Amino acid sequence: MTSLMQKWSLPGGQLAVAKNGRLVFNRGFGLADVEHDVPVQPDNLFRVASVTKTITAVAIMTLVDAGKLSLDDKVFPLLGFAPASHASVDPRLDTITVEECLVHSGGWDSQTSFDPQFLPWSRMAAATLGLNDPPEAEAIVRFMLGVPLDFDPGSKSVYSNFGFNVLGRVIERASGQPYAEYVRDHVLTPSGISDMGLGRTRREDRAPGEVFYYAPAELGLSESVFWGEGYVPLAYGSFYMEALDAHGGWIASAADLVRFTMAVDGQHGAALLSPTALQTMITTPRPKESGIGSGWDMKPVTSGLGWDTKTVPGGVEWSHGGALWGSSAAWPFHGPNELTMAFVFNSLPAEFREFFLEAGTAILTAAAAVQTWPPHDLFSEAAAATPSA
Repeated sequence: MTSLMQKWSLPGGQLAVAKNGRLVFNRGFGLADVEHDVPVQPDNLFRVASVTKTITAVAIMTLVDAGKLSLDDKVFPLLGFAPASHASVDPRLDTITVEECLVHSGGWDSQTSFDPQFLPWSRMAAATLGLNDPPEAEAIVRFMLGVPLDFDPGSKSVYSNFGFNVLGRVIERASGQPYAEYVRDHVLTPSGISDMGLGRTRREDRAPGEVFYYAPAELGLSESVFWGEGYVPLAYGSFYMEALDAHGGWIASAADLVRFTMAVDGQHGAALLSPTALQTMITTPRPKESGIGSGWDMKPVTSGLGWDTKTVPGGVEWSHGGALWGSSAAWPFHGPNELTMAFVFNSLPAEFREFFLEAGTAILTAAAAVQTWPPHDLFSEAAAATPSA
């Protein structure tokens, strides 16, 4: 961690490691607040960016387990949203399934057209619908009802933030609860997590215990999502965190990510998913991926709902990277040898693909070299130190 942070000029970070269901390592590195020389603590919160997609995917699978949703359900007929007036609606929209959104095959390709979650397209969404700028997540979905798909749903897999925005709205419709409330009730609280929340855009609105974010200096400033505010630091106003909720909105500690990941299959506490739902989530094949891979090693991902999974000796390996431009980097990993790890940082290198490849390789190599794991469980020790109500 220290070497990575020095090489890639990362101000602060955390690493948490669990083995055989026990949290054996949990440490902060560097600075949470550079201006005031405040060190990162193990319980500080960081934006986890697209790691959010794994949380949304697990929430979807809990609804499948509960019989409230099917992976074959058509998302837009379920939502019943009205498009913008005079919009021309692509008839293929009504064929997109929950599963196709989970495997990034809903028909949206931001390289071919655009990503509506970010400027300038989010501003266009607000203007089209006659709403205040920046628009909320549901407004972006309504705007996209009038935008043609980039490819036939199910024909290929192209990484899509917007597809997970849609899934957030599916969770709301199927559960009858706001997205964040459902996730807290059915994913986080059962995992033993109480501190996670959805991040906010403005620096002054950050949560208690949340770190500050620092973009590489060479990236400069960016146009603000708040009309009339001019140019702002990339991490604070170049995107609207509140509209990224189901695809990039959560804040967490590295230990939170480890606790959540182990709860999915019951390595720590009661399993969030049934064995059937778990197997479906980690083994469902994806259509052939188009463009650069999205796994931690940037190779094409061939399976997994929400998680990037691959078969390795001994079982299935799951992971997912998270990156917010000029803001943060995150990565949880779950291996078949009962090894679970997560890191988070409060910056994102400009050459982030190379960074994730180097970081993932270095940390996995270091873990593989450990001959004897500590016998303690920091989860149990933390629980014992917390006064009862």
